[in-house]
Amino acid sequence: MTGSHFVSIAPLLKALTESNQSVAADEISAAVDLIFANELSPVQCAGLLSLLRATNRDRDPLVLAQCGQRMREAAAQVDKKALHKLVRTKGRKEGDYRGGFCDIVGTGGDGWSTFNVSTTASILASSLLLLSKHGNRASSSTSGSADLLQAIRPRAPIIEAVTAQALPAVYEDNNYAFLFAPTFHPGMRHVAAIRKELGIRTIFNLLGPLANPLEGSIEARVVGVFQEELGPVFAEALRLSGARKGLVVCGEEQLDEISCAGRTKCWRLAERPNPAFRGPRNEEDEDITTSDEEGEPRTLVDIQQLTLEPSDFGLRRHALSEVSSGKMANENAATLMRLLRNELPRDHPVLEFVLLNTAALFVIAGICDSDTSDMGHGDSQEVIQETGPGGLRWKEGVRRARWAVESGQALASLERYIEASHAATDQ
Repeated sequence: MTGSHFVSIAPLLKALTESNQSVAADEISAAVDLIFANELSPVQCAGLLSLLRATNRDRDPLVLAQCGQRMREAAAQVDKKALHKLVRTKGRKEGDYRGGFCDIVGTGGDGWSTFNVSTTASILASSLLLLSKHGNRASSSTSGSADLLQAIRPRAPIIEAVTAQALPAVYEDNNYAFLFAPTFHPGMRHVAAIRKELGIRTIFNLLGPLANPLEGSIEARVVGVFQEELGPVFAEALRLSGARKGLVVCGEEQLDEISCAGRTKCWRLAERPNPAFRGPRNEEDEDITTSDEEGEPRTLVDIQQLTLEPSDFGLRRHALSEVSSGKMANENAATLMRLLRNELPRDHPVLEFVLLNTAALFVIAGICDSDTSDMGHGDSQEVIQETGPGGLRWKEGVRRARWAVESGQALASLERYIEASHAATDQ
């Protein structure tokens, strides 16, 4: 696009400089939307990103929620009716889990370069949940989620083949899909060079967890943030975006995962019945989405704060130095495959780090609320009903996560996804 087609946001930039709190969130999100269409000049784009950072408006929950919505609207659009049908027909409904899509993701940028915990946890969780893992290549670490998957041997998935059009077919015989950010968010290419040249964190370092293209179908998620002060900000941004089940986490080391080394601050999005709801009594009679756009939602969402530590999961602590290898993607992929093949000791630091975070997603999804268990081969069927912080069954989450590894179901789920990604190239 030539300069004559750029839209000027000079008045907005001036307002952010002089009295930033008077600038409405929708004005900011409208300006951010111009970036995705390449309608903002590089100079004004850099100015906008810098001013949002300097004024902390990029940490305003409403700004994040509205910019996340704009980013999703600019993304490649998925066939939501097909995905809702898929949830109805193949989603595993158990406990308070209704069979919807789930995600586990972090903002990155914590500086610890830990093992790819959220990506590995997403694979384990797909043994029981529908997983829509949104991710990208590394920006501040040595091994991002996409890097890890592409380094799997002997056969890696073709992550670029899983497009918006291919997604329903990918899920037909499989619970897992990796949504590669550049494939689903092509408009981000217009700001890539600017972000690199600026060399500072911008709002786009925060929007990833809010930009899953399946947002309207996401039932539950775990989101890690790299600073404790971002916890309540993200929890509120998720609530404003329509999320009903979620756990925002920050390890006390400013880690964007549930820490295996000590305490983790958490902000839980918890549903409660909405007395004003006038829809069907049976949720099977309505689409499973995060919000009802035509009337009062079935449930309201409260934000509860709690603190977790490994002992709540029945696990011991491990120093972050034991899981912060800073290794390259091929080394982490080798560890991933050893873990999935059940070749790591039961108390291996990386395995227990992954179990913590997988368990959290199982708990937040609601599957651990079931008083019975029939996961399949290798399931002891002995539900751990003991509760911990928040009145939730964290140890039951670990039991199910261990089963995913020891039964081979997590490995089988990854293999089905790899096969589906290769099949998608033939369509």
